[in-house]
Amino acid sequence: MKCPFCLHTETKVVDSRETTDLAATRRRRECLDCEKRFTTYEQLDTVDLAVVKKDGRREAFNKEKLTRGMLKACEKRPIGREKVEASVAAIEAQLRKGDRAEVSSRKVGELVMEQLKKLDHVAYVRFASVYRSFRDISQFEKEIKMLKQQR
Repeated sequence: MKCPFCLHTETKVVDSRETTDLAATRRRRECLDCEKRFTTYEQLDTVDLAVVKKDGRREAFNKEKLTRGMLKACEKRPIGREKVEASVAAIEAQLRKGDRAEVSSRKVGELVMEQLKKLDHVAYVRFASVYRSFRDISQFEKEIKMLKQQR
């Protein structure tokens, strides 16, 4: 680590702690040459996830897009944004747990449906109707019957 003041390459860590969101480690450092102190933040360098669409196109994983889709399904339902964001974080964590940099849009959709089923059955059926392209009322009835059986 280079000192930002004198550019000396040797420093020592004086204090180290996690940030409140646990996304980074904050380190107070002291230059061994000029003895000035400075702060650095260390973050894990994650592999960028790519989503492979049905038609073969690849698109960068977009957490905001996923959040918008789930919020749309939960619209006018008693579900707070923080619950949706927690679900999105769980989905992203599960995707990153795998050893692949590419995931299918089908896998993402199935994970969203799992999370929505836990949050709210109405939001789940809304999402499922779009995701699975329901064509008539019988598909809605089938999905609702399946939900009732799982209770």
